Amino acid sequence: MASENVQVSPNMEQAADACAEYVTGALTEAVAAKGRASFAISGGSTPKLLFDRLAKGKVDWKHVHIFWVDERCVPPTDDQSNFKLANGHLLVPASVPHVNIHRVLGELTPEEAAIRYIEEIEKFFELSEGQLPEFDVLHRGIGSDAHTASLFPGEPLIENRTGIAAAIWSEKMKSHRVTLLPGVLEKAGKTLIQAAGSDKAEPIFNVLRGPEDPMQFPCQIATRGSENRAVWFLDTAAAQKL
Repeated sequence: MASENVQVSPNMEQAADACAEYVTGALTEAVAAKGRASFAISGGSTPKLLFDRLAKGKVDWKHVHIFWVDERCVPPTDDQSNFKLANGHLLVPASVPHVNIHRVLGELTPEEAAIRYIEEIEKFFELSEGQLPEFDVLHRGIGSDAHTASLFPGEPLIENRTGIAAAIWSEKMKSHRVTLLPGVLEKAGKTLIQAAGSDKAEPIFNVLRGPEDPMQFPCQIATRGSENRAVWFLDTAAAQKL
């Protein structure tokens, strides 16, 4: 992988600064070109800093539509909800218009939540049958097991390149989730992966330098070979094995 696609900062705060600058530029570019931008975001602890910076930045949120890369099947007020995290650190502080927020309805059954989310995406992107959406900016993380979105090692859906989203059960996390599928991750205009901490060093090494095996290292989806469109924003701890 080309070194210019990996940006390493001294700490997670500065990595979040660099990530926010990249996202701001990408969203602004999309709005200028098309009049609107689509931004799919992830959950977890690391994005908080990014969301805080974006909320105080120069993005024209009136023209940016927010989607989720994945979501746990819990109500939006639950502490495990990716929506709740984004709502508190980005959507409310940045005054993102309600009509621009396209959340996964985690309070429904997993299967119904997935169906409704697919319908929401199809409507927004005006997709024909069989078409996949192209998000302007797609924000991902990486787990200590090299998972990304809610695609965990060994998950059969890792081989699905035709679907938009699906409900899954994560045995490791003991949770029902809805996740975007690999074909959508590969089609995104710009992908950024944000990671911090020494526990991410080995999986990042495996994804970038190890054998190409997305079934074992799901975060390789859209980050290796001809489908690589990813820019990585890491702190020195996460990058220490590169």
